[in-house]
Formats: sequence, structure tokens, C-alpha cells
Amino acid sequence: MPRRTSRTSLDRLRTPGRLTGFLKTASICVLIAGLLSPLAQTASAAEAAAANDYCGGQCSDILPPGENGNATLAQVLLNQAFGTQPDHAEDQLGPYANLAKGYSALTNSTINTFFNDASFGVPSDQVASTLSPAGRTDVTIVRDKKTGVPHITGTTRYGTEFGAGYAAAQDRLWLMDVFRHVGRGQLTAFAGGAASNQGLEQQFWRNAPYSEADLQAQIDNAVANNGTRGQQALADANAYLAGINSYIDASDSGRYFPGEYVLTGHKDSVTNAGTIDHFKITDLVALASVIGALFGSGGGGEVNNAISLLAAQEQYGVTKGTEVWESFRERNDPEAVLTVHNGESFPYATKPANAQGEALPDAGSVTTEPLVHDATGTGGDQSASAASARATANALTSAKRGMSNALVVSGKNTASGHPVAVFGPQTGYFAPQLLMLQEIQGPGISARGASFAGLSMYVELGRGQDYSWSATTSGQDIIDTYAVELCQDDYHYLYHGTCTAMEKIEQKNSWAPTTADGTAAGSYTMRVWRTKYGPVEYRATVGGKKVAYTTLRSSYLHEADSIIGFQMLNDPDYVKSPQTFQSAVQHINYTFNWFYADSTHTAYYNSGNNPVRASGVDAEFPVWAQAVYDWKNWNPTTNTADYTPASAHPNSIDQDYYVSWNNKQALDYATASWGDGSVHRGNLLEDRVKKLVAAGGVTRASLVKAMADASLADLRAEDVLPDLLKVINSSTVTDSTAAAAVSKLQAWLTAGGKRTETSAGSKKYADADAIRILDAWWPLLAQGIFEPGLGTGLYTALQANLPVDESPSAAHGPTGAHAGSSFQYGWWSYVDKDVRAVLGESVRGPLADKYCGGGSLSACRDILISTLKTAAGKTAAQVYPGDDLCSAGDQWCADSIVQRTLGGIKHYNISWQNRPTFQQVVEFTSHR
Repeated sequence: MPRRTSRTSLDRLRTPGRLTGFLKTASICVLIAGLLSPLAQTASAAEAAAANDYCGGQCSDILPPGENGNATLAQVLLNQAFGTQPDHAEDQLGPYANLAKGYSALTNSTINTFFNDASFGVPSDQVASTLSPAGRTDVTIVRDKKTGVPHITGTTRYGTEFGAGYAAAQDRLWLMDVFRHVGRGQLTAFAGGAASNQGLEQQFWRNAPYSEADLQAQIDNAVANNGTRGQQALADANAYLAGINSYIDASDSGRYFPGEYVLTGHKDSVTNAGTIDHFKITDLVALASVIGALFGSGGGGEVNNAISLLAAQEQYGVTKGTEVWESFRERNDPEAVLTVHNGESFPYATKPANAQGEALPDAGSVTTEPLVHDATGTGGDQSASAASARATANALTSAKRGMSNALVVSGKNTASGHPVAVFGPQTGYFAPQLLMLQEIQGPGISARGASFAGLSMYVELGRGQDYSWSATTSGQDIIDTYAVELCQDDYHYLYHGTCTAMEKIEQKNSWAPTTADGTAAGSYTMRVWRTKYGPVEYRATVGGKKVAYTTLRSSYLHEADSIIGFQMLNDPDYVKSPQTFQSAVQHINYTFNWFYADSTHTAYYNSGNNPVRASGVDAEFPVWAQAVYDWKNWNPTTNTADYTPASAHPNSIDQDYYVSWNNKQALDYATASWGDGSVHRGNLLEDRVKKLVAAGGVTRASLVKAMADASLADLRAEDVLPDLLKVINSSTVTDSTAAAAVSKLQAWLTAGGKRTETSAGSKKYADADAIRILDAWWPLLAQGIFEPGLGTGLYTALQANLPVDESPSAAHGPTGAHAGSSFQYGWWSYVDKDVRAVLGESVRGPLADKYCGGGSLSACRDILISTLKTAAGKTAAQVYPGDDLCSAGDQWCADSIVQRTLGGIKHYNISWQNRPTFQQVVEFTSHR
């Protein structure tokens, strides 16, 4: 068992124990004509009464595009041919999109114009259907007329969870099937060999290459180590699976299963031949491994860190190069926005005074371990190679993207005296959505909110009877890179002095064209070499010795463990206070920031199993795989170790306000990703919420307005452009091209620096020219400022740690372009600090050198004007080159958000917003 030394009362609270281009080749109208329309499911309406709801009608939520993520073959084909939508497939997309132009006039009474009423139960006149799944008498699923959200009420625990599984399959069966295959590295064989499918399965399987035995062992260990709650979790999971499989059987025999099964060749539309495989308990772990990797696995990147450090030392020498590298790393930047802002320090993964055990590679020796072998056909063509390269980069980076935000204000600063929260996960945009809404009421469970499809036996983010909770990705480092010295050959390594064979794990996939995916036939084998220190990711030499670099994360082989924390969050008899909330989320080993609000209190806790590292180990760099540098009390068989105690994790109760947008948690608490400096998108929330709190009288509407205003802000414009213009305007601008560009940029700043439509639905930006100029200028000015001083080698190496830009139109992260989330990673802090230094302003935590113009204001000004003129001369078609959705030069479309098709139903794109996908607005009026 992991050991966690209890130090305070807080510690003692821990209890023991992408299918892009779907249907490109479908002959839609012909297929529609040949279909028999399946019978619709009907059920008599039943009145649903709210129970134990202490929110007083002041809880709201939203999750686009809609609750219904299943569509029959007829519905899919009608959507493809005529754009028609199944009921409740798109009815939350419009309200979500409309907030971008509607927030300025928002009041408390109009919040639910843009959000759903998230009260418990369904008013009798709003009941659309009532179903007793599989004829059971111990559970009903009531769906409301407005959104079709399932409200599951059970009289037994088994029946409640059976209903949750049945409802999940009703709403997300195809998506659940897709992602269980992603988690097992079998997506291409299941859904087709499109390059995007290849990339998706490779990205996740590289880091979690689990065998069936590995998946089952996770379940066995989670149950064995958690006493009664572990046994209950197993029973809940089995009941949930029974509900899923009951729906599979019913929809199969009734022929109303998702149409994608026909279009991918798994079912025959005429004879109904073919099968939809039942779900089993190890599928849930496969699903959890994907979600954990996407949103809850902070760390990695040590090899890239080492490469950029070596480049800095080559450019400047060891001493100066290290100083330069550390200044760009910004481990503990004094100007960084903090979630816990009361000055409390939580040291973790800090720089040691004298680093021990570092295993830096010999210059130029690093190669990435290949994942794909024996490729044939479209498994090895140019598109496949490009997709594989992107998947590798996404899997190995420390810059985990997408994430979430939270704004929470204490009752002492609100108009009502009750805390107000606006928060939610920023999980990308998909059709159907990865998350689904539900309400679950049963013995030991009382909650409404969002859960990842296929893992919805509990609400994962949402509200209970008198409290609400949400999370943002935190990114603290729970992944370390070890250099294992090779012996005998490339597939044996020294483990504590003994030459040990690596374990070879393979997944062989092949595919053929289908109606859904016309990609020609192909195949490949994914191969991972696994050591006791985790999978091999790179090979190199260190001091001339051949090594393999492996990655070890504390959640590896433990994705199932977090089920206990979610079970507790849903239990009204467990969570009764901010302290018990913190106790619950301590059982979640994913790296998240958790936020809580009830009618009186707010709270925050940073979760994750933070390993206790050996003395002197620097978490930033690879370390030798030797016993002296192992995690304290690490057991390689179970991958358990000693973890830092709960009190050492950033935590707080009743701070005046909390903000989080994946920014730094607290003083001295290091995160693995770069960019926690003077300018971070968290500042967009911090500045607005701090101003609200200073004025007092915060309301739900005013906090939503703050979030919505920040969601349209261009971070570069709001927090860096004013200083850039200050440099340029330090002398009169005489060049007409530059002067015109400066005038447009200044006018945009005066208007607020937002990326917003001229009017709702215009699909044209106000200040479009200024936005185009800044989009073109930013990469040019960053290069002009830094490359001359850093040198091309170091400038390039640092971009592997932190990309220069992340504008809304850029393709970044696991979902590519049109993903909404923007300005998470970029060189805005570097530019900000350097330009302020050149201006002679005070800079806390400055860069090691002055780079813009070598520190000369006039030379810096020349660089900025020169690059600005070049940017101003770029046409819209050059800045926004177009893609499958947008024509070249269509600025609005380039930024717009697309619900990426993971099935057969398509949706319209909406104007850009940088906000959570699922979002709650809550203000509880009373408490039990």
C-alpha cells in the first residue's frame, strides 16, 4: 500500500484503506430509401419530485451540443443529407454560443437563457418520458422536455446504478465503444484506418500499454485496498455494466442501436447480422486511462528539458547557460498568478541546492523510440507518418492542453452573503460530447452534473444536495524520466545491478474501407518496450553509455483508484463540509485542482499522488535508474510509493476568492509545464474577479460576465500589446505602414482587445484588421526579439518546451484547430518581461539577459517596427490559410469552434469563446 505520513488534521481526513470526415463516401439518399424506421421508445410520463435541493433554483449548467449522442442509421443519414438533428442532439449549442454576444446585458433572472436549470428533479409539466429500464421496478429514468437529460431515481443501489448504465448507453453508446477501443489501442481496427484514428490510438496507447491482466489487476487492487467502499465500487460498476449491456441487447433486438455500427461494418442494416460487444469491467479502466491521460497526468518533458539546457550551455557556457535556462523555465516566478494567493507556501518539486543523479544525454544522441512497426498500406503512408509524429509529440510533452477554469467568490464578498461559483472543465468540443449530463438519486447517491461517457456510475463534476464541486487540470509533476543503462543488447537493462529483459507489449491492428471511413486497407504493429521504470520513450547515450529513457508516473497501473473519491463526492452522508470535500478528493490520484462551494463556505484542494523523491533529485531532468534515486519506498511490482501528505498539497478554505485557468497553484509549488510567468491566461480571470471582489456585492450574473468577458479576450492584446506599443511610440512613428498598423492596434485596445463579432451571427470580427495584424505579428516579433540573442539552436530548443503562440486559429493539442481553448501556452511572459526591462520598468524574476535589441530601446523599437510592417503586409489568406471547413482568409471561421465528429451527426460551428465545455453557475441558499 502507498504510505502517506499524516501530519495535520487535514491529512487525517483521508480515510484508510476523432473520426474526421465521417460518411464521406456514403450514398446517403439511396440508403435512406432502403431503411425501415425503428420504433421509437415510449413510456408514460411520471412526475419527478425534487428532494433535498438546497440551491433555491440558483444552480445552472450547460453542456453543448446536446444530451442525445446516439442516432439511428436513418437519423445519421438524414443529418448528412439534410442537416436534420435528432431530438436533443443540438439544443444546448445555441444557448452556449449566444452568451458570447449576450453576456453584457446578463442579469440573475436571465442566466437560464444561456444555461439549463440544474435543480434536482423535473417539474410534472416538464416530464417528457418515464422509463423503467428492462422492466425493473427499482429504478426509473425520467427525461425532461427541454434538454432530454436523464434523471435517474432508484430505490435500491443496484437499480440506481443499473439505470445509470442504461441511460449512458442510451445517450453515448457509440462514443463509449470508440473510447474503450482507443484505450486498448484498437481504434483503427474498430472504426477505420483514417490518419486521425491512427494518431489517436497511438497517442494514448504509448503511455498506457496495458494488457488485459494489467486492467484486471487495477480493479482487483482498487477493491482490495479500499475496504467497504472498494466493495461498493465494484458492485456499482457491475450494476452499471449490466445496465449498459441491457440497453445493447434491447437496442439490437429493437434495431434502434447507433447507426455508426452499420456504417463501420459491425452490423447489417438489412439482416441485422453482426454483434455489438457487451461491455466488461476492464473496459471501464481502458476508458479511464484515456481520460486520465488527457486531463489528469501532469509531468513529463524531462528529456526536452535536458536538450534545451544543453543548448543553453552550448550557447553561453555552463554557468551562464544554466542561468539563462532557469530564467526561461520560471519555476517559481514571483509575478505568476496564484490560486492560493494568501502567501502560503507549498514546496514541491523545487530546485535542489545540489542536484544528484542527473542523467543528461550526450549532445545529439537522443532519438525517440518508434512505436509503429511493420506498417503496410495506409498504415505507413505520408498522412500516417504525419499523424504518428503529432501523436508522439502530444504524448511526450509536458504541455497538456484543453483544461478548465474556475471562478469562486466567498460569501463575504457577494450580494447575498452566500458563495458564488462559475466553473467547469474545458474538455474540447465533440459530437457527441465526451461528457454527458445526468441526475442520480438513490441510496447513498444524490447528485446532478457531468460525467465522462462510459464512466458515469457517479457524477464526476457537478452538484450535490447542498454543495457543488468542479476541477481544473493542475499539471504538477507526477511523471519522472529515468535513464536505464543497457546491457547485453538494446532490450536488456540494469535493474538494481542485474541485467533484466525488457517486456515487449504489442498491439497489431489492420483495417479495410467502410462506408464511414473510406481509407484504403492498411495495418501496423504498435510495440512498446516496458521496464520496471515504465515504458521506453527515448534512447540516447549518457557519458558514452547506451541508455533508454523511460517514463514512470504515479498513476500508472492506478487509473481505477480514483473511483473511490468520485463515489464519496456523490454521497450526501460523506460530503457535508469543506473539510469532508477535501477528504473525498484526496482519494483522486489525477492531477486536478478541485473547487467547492456551499451556502456558507468555499474550498480548494490540489489532488494527485505526488511521489516523495530521493534527496537531491531534480524533477526537471532525467535521473539514473538506480535504487538511491528511486521514489521513497517505491514498489515496482505495484508501482506504489510514499506520497506527499495532504497538508503539503495546495489547499485552502474560505479564501476571499479563487481563480484557476491551469495557472500556478501556490508559492513554491512547481508544475511540469512551462509558462507560469508574469502573463498567463489565468490573469484574465484574476484581474476581473479581483476587481469584482474589491467592489463587493458579487452576484451570479456579475461573475458569469467576468468569465464571459475573459473568454473573448486576446491575452496578448490585453496584457502585452500595451507595452509593445509603448516601445514603438517612444518616438514618433514616421513610416506610414507602421503608423496605420499602430493606429488599428490602439483602436482595438481601446475597444477592449476582444475577438468578438460585429453583431451576433455576423461571422465577421470587429477590429478584424487589428486582429489579423497581431496574429501575424506575434510569431515574427518573438523571433525578432529572442533569436538573435539566444541563437537559432537554443531558440528552437526552447520552443519544444513552450510553443511561441497559441492563437484561437492555431492547430494545437489533441483536438487540433477549432478547439476553443487558447492562450494556455506561449511566450507572452517572456516578451512581457523583456520589453518591460528594456523600457526600464521594474521586473520581478527577470530573464537572465535583455534580448530585444540587445537591451537598447531604440534597437528594440526598430525590431518591433520592422516585424510589424511585415505582419501588416500579410493578407488574411496568408494568416488564415484555410482547411476542410474554412476558406482561406476567413478569419472568423478560422477561429470558430467545431464539434468534432466522433460519430455520424454533424453540427454547425460557433463563434470563438475560450471557456469551459461543461459549466456550472451555482449559489446555494441554505444547508442541511
